[in-house]
Amino acid sequence: MALTLLSHEVSDLCIGKPPLRCLSAVTATVADAIAALKSSDEPFLSVWSCNHDETNDDNNKCECECECECVGKICMADVICYLTKHDHKALSLSSVLEASVSVLLPKSRSIVVHVQSSCKLIEAIGLITGGAQDLIVPIQTKPITKRKQTRNAVVSLTTTTTTTTHKNSRQFCWITQEDIIRFLLDSISVFSPLPSLSISDLGVINSTHAILSVDYYSSASSAVTAISRAISDNISVAVVDGECDGEEDPRAVLIGEISPMTLACCDESAAAAVATLSAGDLMTYIDGSGPPESLVRVVRNRLEEKGLVGLISLVDSLSGSSGSSSSDEESPAGRTKSYGRSVSSAARMARKSVAIVCNRRSSLMAVMIQAIAHRVSYVWVVDEDGCLVGMVTFVDILKLFRGFLDDQN
Repeated sequence: MALTLLSHEVSDLCIGKPPLRCLSAVTATVADAIAALKSSDEPFLSVWSCNHDETNDDNNKCECECECECVGKICMADVICYLTKHDHKALSLSSVLEASVSVLLPKSRSIVVHVQSSCKLIEAIGLITGGAQDLIVPIQTKPITKRKQTRNAVVSLTTTTTTTTHKNSRQFCWITQEDIIRFLLDSISVFSPLPSLSISDLGVINSTHAILSVDYYSSASSAVTAISRAISDNISVAVVDGECDGEEDPRAVLIGEISPMTLACCDESAAAAVATLSAGDLMTYIDGSGPPESLVRVVRNRLEEKGLVGLISLVDSLSGSSGSSSSDEESPAGRTKSYGRSVSSAARMARKSVAIVCNRRSSLMAVMIQAIAHRVSYVWVVDEDGCLVGMVTFVDILKLFRGFLDDQN
């Protein structure tokens, strides 16, 4: 059974995967990225080194001579962090938005890696546990008919991204950590007895990521660096409060989280909330039901107090373009329309600030299913008092499975 599993290639995980929609690191700006993300059903978009200005609009084929390479991926959370970091007293909003899309990519390391479709599953797991967040894989696609060409041409007029055919007529998809975990679940019996054992006994509780936390009452802006790191590590930032009583080594109580996936379902005006609210209030602001009007007013007042003219103009432009009346704004649907954006049903599932938790005695199988059900790549571990112990991530689980498979050879 283990040998059969090891023989699988990443192409087996690509079945049904759509080709990536692409942004050019050469020509696209932050404003282009915002428009592209808002028009996409997916929370993430890929960024490529090739120049898509040289794309043939008839068949969306990149004609540039350079070798096309995916250099990273972006989501609205990247945009929000970028906007929050800038001094909106000194810089105009237009100058911030006209910066290259490359400013949204992580500076420390690349989180995407190109692999061939023949790459073995065990090799793919090794790349993920080595730091890659997504694997870029060439895929076979059906020839584009004339009717589809016409439809694609219409789409290209309304969005800044397209399904791009790269050099040598290749298209790509990406394989995520979740894709691999789901695939392994189909053969979970191979790993017996690991799935039935507790995460504590297996030693997969990771406490090193507990540093990605922010106090409930501290400013949300103080967590921007942690949020950026959470995006790169495919995890989240814990919102904590106080200390647990009766502990010799007291730990903070886990209240909730600031999730990059939750931020990714907002629009760019959430940068104003990050710049002005506390971490606790930010959780309420970005929750799936939309921001309460009382918090919206607080954000606007604090922007004026701080003289953040750029963020004020950003909020005004978005609220003005929503066209909602005051009666609309009083309803949850109206608030979401004004301050959120259209996203896929899968992304909407992540639009909550309630942390997904388990305890030390939870079985590995239960934790895996819990994470997949909530479309997250991690589960927080808490003790009986709700104190934060650590987290279990898909990377931790894949490391465990990789070691198990290596021992079977």
